[in-house]
Amino acid sequence: MTQKGKLIVIEGVDGSGKETQSKKLYQRLKKEGFSVMQISYPRYDKASSEMVKAYLRGDFGDKPQDVSPYIASTFYAMDRYASYKEDYEQFYKAGGIVIADRYTTSNMVHQAGKIQDVKQRKKFLDWLWDYEFHLYGLPIPDLVYFLDIPVTMNQKLMKGRRNKFSGKKKKDIHERDLRYLQRSYKTALSLVDQYHWKRIPCMRAEKLRSIEEIHEEIYEIFINLLRKSD
Repeated sequence: MTQKGKLIVIEGVDGSGKETQSKKLYQRLKKEGFSVMQISYPRYDKASSEMVKAYLRGDFGDKPQDVSPYIASTFYAMDRYASYKEDYEQFYKAGGIVIADRYTTSNMVHQAGKIQDVKQRKKFLDWLWDYEFHLYGLPIPDLVYFLDIPVTMNQKLMKGRRNKFSGKKKKDIHERDLRYLQRSYKTALSLVDQYHWKRIPCMRAEKLRSIEEIHEEIYEIFINLLRKSD
């Protein structure tokens, strides 16, 4: 029986370097002979992301809080399920390594951040876990990195950057709501401990660490995971 593969998730707020670090890890592992593929969510070029784009455009309300975290999460889950079936199910089941730029973990950060009550937030997180990993049958990540960059620095890095799904400079309802981003970031830090994610500090002494330095830390953690699973 072929052993299932591994799902590695790189998570973080917008502008934290998820796309860059996902690509670098993918390229290095491929060069070293690993069976590896890279995916990114949401898949804005696919029909399965239409509800995500409508939500982020503000079609259902111009503030993130206008849409229930439960409802918004179903939009993203639909795209992830389609991706699993279309992109990587067979590859993963055959033992391949999948590197994901965002995953269910993004809903855990951004949607749970809408809920201030601790008990209600836990209820949502338990529901989301059951919904995606049990009902939808999506793979549970073997390793989640959280690229930790403060919201203040994030805002500087995001200034003038084009929106990924629209290609325009106009921000989506998440990006333009500073209080929402701050709550999401605070929520993410609590989830790092709760779910045993690997926190990767992107700053040191109030300066950004280099891309290579961050990559080396990510790579070393991954290699240690492989050693433990052998």
